Amino acid sequence: MSAVIKFLRTIRAVLWSFLGIRKGAGFQEDIAAITPLHLIGVGIALCFLFVFSLILLVQWMVKI
Repeated sequence: MSAVIKFLRTIRAVLWSFLGIRKGAGFQEDIAAITPLHLIGVGIALCFLFVFSLILLVQWMVKI
C-alpha cells in the first residue's frame, strides 16, 4: 500500500473517531493497516487544526 493511501486512511480513521461513530468491520481494518505512531501524530495535528479553526471562527464572529 502506498504512503499516500496509508496517510489518507489514517486521516479518515481519526475523523471518524472525532465523530465517535464507526462500524466494527471498518474499525478492524483500520487497526490492521495503521501504525499507532501515525495515528497519534495525525490525531494531535487534527486536534490543533480544529482548535485553531474554532479560534478563528470566534474572532471572526466577534468582529461582526
